[in-house]
Amino acid sequence: MAALRFGIVGSGWRSGFFVRAARELPELFAVTGVVTRSAERGAQVEREWGVPTVRSIAELLAAPERPELVVVSVPWPVTPEATRELVAAGVPVLAETPPAPDVAGLESLWADVGASGLVQVAEHSVFMPAHQARRAVVEAGLIGEPTSVQVSSTHLYHAVGLVRWLLDVGRGPVVVRAQRFTAPLLDPVSRDGWTGATEPTPAGTTLATLDLGEGRSALYDFTDNQWHNPLRTNRIVVRGSHGEIVGDDVTWWGADRAVLTSRIDRRTSGVEQDLDGFDLAHLSLGERLLYRNPYVGTRFADDELAVAHLLAACSSWLHDGGPEPYPLADGIHDHRLGLAIGEAAETGAAVTVPAPPWA
Repeated sequence: MAALRFGIVGSGWRSGFFVRAARELPELFAVTGVVTRSAERGAQVEREWGVPTVRSIAELLAAPERPELVVVSVPWPVTPEATRELVAAGVPVLAETPPAPDVAGLESLWADVGASGLVQVAEHSVFMPAHQARRAVVEAGLIGEPTSVQVSSTHLYHAVGLVRWLLDVGRGPVVVRAQRFTAPLLDPVSRDGWTGATEPTPAGTTLATLDLGEGRSALYDFTDNQWHNPLRTNRIVVRGSHGEIVGDDVTWWGADRAVLTSRIDRRTSGVEQDLDGFDLAHLSLGERLLYRNPYVGTRFADDELAVAHLLAACSSWLHDGGPEPYPLADGIHDHRLGLAIGEAAETGAAVTVPAPPWA
């Protein structure tokens, strides 16, 4: 398989994940260039990331090695404009989340580029190994028909996308109710590392319910900085007609009055006398293999594995006619429901999101 050639617009924190995927997996991915706002930042990126840089999308597309795909990883208000420019040039786009900042921006972007079929959204949460394993349990029918998901892990559009994916719910109307609470919480770690904090400070928590129709529902629970704060653990619950998944524990009806419980096991090398280096091998439930890491040797964390899977899905889409990795309509719908969570929490009133144009 030919390596996927992709460019990147933006040189922030998230762009680095895509560059690392290409650096560690050169047989699969290659970065043709990165667009930076200034020559100074460009020189820094070239030095630290080892990839060429340019100042504009036009220069990126005019390079001798034209990208097959361009990752747009810029501030929210800039994403729609960069996406429009690339679509106008006929170039497939992988737009970082969210694809536009507000409802008007989402509707305008869809009207302009929705019919092109060129835009995917970089929603990586569903590509994480643990979530792929949970989805495999659901698809195996162990918990019966999936009916609800509880997410206390990531925020807004990421959480909504995960809910819809685990329940296999489309882009129909949704009723959202939410409330926000403030309570003291020690915040010892941020994206930049240990904060040095030793006393709690006020932290907000948003609780929301989503009525997805036909008896399907979701509970959203997110506390400020939950991504990094080790005092707030990750919690995922998937409930079905014949059982449920709670974190890594799976309980299901085994027939003949037998209720069975087993645990999703994470097989990792590099522990104690295993000298092969720290790496994820696979996730399994008893004899059932749920997920196998195809990138053993990269030592990637789950978030980095998710990005590699996302890029591989883009490569399959472009090279082999595979399914769309995460269509623009899904990314727009996720953010629209995320905005509804914020609106419901602010107003205290239920927010009904009707079936949108992208449904």
